Amino acid sequence: MPSTTIQLDKKLVNSLKSVREYPRQTYNELITHMVDVFKETKKKNQYDEFLHKIQQQKMKELWDNKEDEAWNNV
Repeated sequence: MPSTTIQLDKKLVNSLKSVREYPRQTYNELITHMVDVFKETKKKNQYDEFLHKIQQQKMKELWDNKEDEAWNNV
């Protein structure tokens, strides 16, 4: 597979070194794993947002009603 060179700040390189799963893990392996984790997290967040939007409508139905408003004035 062709490769390329990228420039990283030394601080970032040190951070990458500190999160390796094992000492000989390459940056390529590490970054690939990080991207996979990011994608999974993003998928999960999209699902959570979807559920939240669905729940918003139901909560509006439950909370915005005349019966509840009548109790506020008692």
